[in-house]
Amino acid sequence: MTEDQRRNLHAQLWKVADEFFGKMNADDYRDYMLGLIFYKYLSEKISLYADELLRPDELTFADLANHPQKRDYLAAVKKATLDKLGYFLLPEDLFDTVAKNAANDDKLTENLERILHSIEKSTMGNESEEDFGNLFSGLNLHDIKLGKTVADRNKLIARVLGHLDKIDFHLEDSQIDILGDAYEYLIAKFAAGAGKKAGEFYTPQEVSEILARIVTHGKTHLRDVYDPTCGSGSLLLRVKKHIGEVDKIYGQELNNTTYNLARMNMILHDVHYADFDIKQDDTLERPQHIDQRFEAIVANPPFGIKWSADPIHLSDDRFAPYGRLAPSSKADYAFITHMIHQLDENGTLAVVMPHGVLFRGAAEGVIRRFIIEQKNYLDTIIGLPANLFYGTSIPACILVFKKSRTPEESVLFIDASREFTKGKNQNYLSAKNIDKIIETYAARAEIDKYSHNASLAEIAENDFNLNIPRHVDTFEPEPEIDLTAVTAEIKQIDQKSAEVDAKIAEFCEELGIEAP
Repeated sequence: MTEDQRRNLHAQLWKVADEFFGKMNADDYRDYMLGLIFYKYLSEKISLYADELLRPDELTFADLANHPQKRDYLAAVKKATLDKLGYFLLPEDLFDTVAKNAANDDKLTENLERILHSIEKSTMGNESEEDFGNLFSGLNLHDIKLGKTVADRNKLIARVLGHLDKIDFHLEDSQIDILGDAYEYLIAKFAAGAGKKAGEFYTPQEVSEILARIVTHGKTHLRDVYDPTCGSGSLLLRVKKHIGEVDKIYGQELNNTTYNLARMNMILHDVHYADFDIKQDDTLERPQHIDQRFEAIVANPPFGIKWSADPIHLSDDRFAPYGRLAPSSKADYAFITHMIHQLDENGTLAVVMPHGVLFRGAAEGVIRRFIIEQKNYLDTIIGLPANLFYGTSIPACILVFKKSRTPEESVLFIDASREFTKGKNQNYLSAKNIDKIIETYAARAEIDKYSHNASLAEIAENDFNLNIPRHVDTFEPEPEIDLTAVTAEIKQIDQKSAEVDAKIAEFCEELGIEAP
């Protein structure tokens, strides 16, 4: 797929999204748009697989809708597709069939709701049940925002289905991921319009790229990867895309709508239902993967959110070693210690955090000191430019933790805050900016005014304050002033001033008035 074709596809998709524009906010119609694209994907996926199964009988899946032996064929196809794909869909309920009849279907939203529920129900009792359960719960097709009357809602959905039906995602070509790319594009576009809510489900691609390259550095295969606040799953998918081979993907997400989006995103990126395990719940209060240890962990938790800080957590292995809990007003260190607990001995953890975790005192200072002084888990700190993230302009940093560090190893500080591309509404990291960060990280290079390897003794001397300017000197001296040149300039100004005064005096004399 050429770049022009990609841009054209993206423009087509955004045009479809415009059908919803003016009727609801971006974070509302996101769920309809992405949900309907996902329905199209599931339809095309099952058609391709079923057509292959039926080829010896010279039939297609669509042919079965009116075939005299429909029941027998469907029973065989259903069994095979549930094993292979994890779900089932009747041939008459395929996206293209529904889309072609949509304009004349006065029960369109009702029928569509039935179809989407039937997909969920088809998985009951199957291994894929948890991955498809209530997957379309965010699509309320009776919502008055879609139109005041049933007819209005039918018209809108019919138009959207018609537009989507004309777009070819080339699912038959397994070598390209047009739909996956398009889905990521739409998620990013919706994030741009969602303001502060964007941080709940999306991490900018450049930041995802840095995290992915860090946790996969020096590896060609990962046993597993985990994100405790996985949002739409984009971070996890970025890791998989970068390294190619990941045996299993794990995640947890609190928000139900975003949880649905993450599962859709996995399936749509051709991650088999058995190869991912995304749970919905509060990670700090009710972790769903607590007995597991992961080779790679990536995360962009919500900054500075509240949590219970219940004293009972002091008996929890995730928090007990530190003797203090993260304050109830800021859960940042609760997330950090949770992830450290889940990290395998040979694993790498890369997490986005606000700069406050580097220097805040009280309980956070105690926890930070313990991680460095007693455990020596902190490996690298990367300062990022401001205004990179949707919904917030505050600068963030990336913290890298490893349990396999030796006592003599330093902590690498990288100040990448001044190297970025300025955009209209937010800043961006170029490929060159990202490469410099990763190359510096990989080589643990000392670069003037950019990076520094700080010994544990040096960090202790700074009272375990990790504020980056304390460790990376970015001071730029003021240019020297040429006093001779300045004096000459002043003399020149004085001379010109005297000439102007003389001219004014001449004019005043001619006019017969006193000069000022």
